[in-house]
Amino acid sequence: MEFGLFAEQTRRGASQDDAFREMFALVDASEAWGLDVFWLAEMLINPTRSVLSAPLLVASWIAARTRRLRVGTAVQLLPLNHPLRVAGEVTTLDHLSQGRFDFGIGRSGSPRAYDALGVPYAESQERFFEALEIMLEAWKGERFSYEGKFFRFTDVAVAPRPYRLPHPPLRMAATTPETFPRVARMGLPIFVGLRGMSIPELAEHLRVYREAWREAGHAGDGDACLRIPVYAAPTEQAAIDEPRETITYYFQRQADLTRAPVGRPGTGPAERRVTQAQRLASLSYDEILTTKVGFGTGPGLIDRLTQLKEELGVTGIAAELNPGGLLSPSQEMRSLRILTHEVMPALK
Repeated sequence: MEFGLFAEQTRRGASQDDAFREMFALVDASEAWGLDVFWLAEMLINPTRSVLSAPLLVASWIAARTRRLRVGTAVQLLPLNHPLRVAGEVTTLDHLSQGRFDFGIGRSGSPRAYDALGVPYAESQERFFEALEIMLEAWKGERFSYEGKFFRFTDVAVAPRPYRLPHPPLRMAATTPETFPRVARMGLPIFVGLRGMSIPELAEHLRVYREAWREAGHAGDGDACLRIPVYAAPTEQAAIDEPRETITYYFQRQADLTRAPVGRPGTGPAERRVTQAQRLASLSYDEILTTKVGFGTGPGLIDRLTQLKEELGVTGIAAELNPGGLLSPSQEMRSLRILTHEVMPALK
């Protein structure tokens, strides 16, 4: 199993300078303690929640600061970026990191950034797949022309060519039932999560993903990385009591975010969103502990992640160490230490 850390949330009360310092302290520890990959979200126009408006820039700085740790996006919002520019930035980062950059892509379930940039969210899916098609062609390093719905250009070539061929590893976020088989047919690894669905629901979507993967003629069974809140403590009681406030706030906020765009074009069936929001808002703390997170001591987390690996067949995790932003830097660092020193060796 591959182990990564997912960075998005700024600690409540932290300045923006603090946010970067605390993030890079986690990067340094991740490099020293053997973590596999450091994942960066892209979040525009939300300064109370995140400073990661430019994850490729941050990824470049992390790559220069480290020698072993891989860095990736989770995820870059393709519909809000010009695909030729991003294609060149990604291959540049591929060279600067000497192949240690993984490109996670998605379109976001929230229209907020789309509204700010004047891009209709109803177009997000079409824009995403058009942009991806262009980037895959651009990474071949040859001149090409393109005539699409959103992008048109003639006789262009992107430099540099990728450091790794045919391109840096791609991984796509899958959050809706219809996405899983489509991504599988494309032969792409995926990010998955438990925020909007139960473990049995996710297991079924992953079964469909793997079936579609094999039917498309791809080798193996695909690749799924689970994004999950993780909290590690020296005792089981501390692991239960200490993150209670932050994780409760996290899921209440997620319920509000799920409910907010109901009925808007491109956001999926209104009934599905309403049902998800109601489930999230009504979660008890015991339900959160048993169905949504990985909290525990080192041995407890080994058991929990082994269970999820067996039930879901995931090949990696992206641990979210401060969901809700209410934990201290020392608590995050302790979770990372236990994760890398006690849990990882048992599951590698």
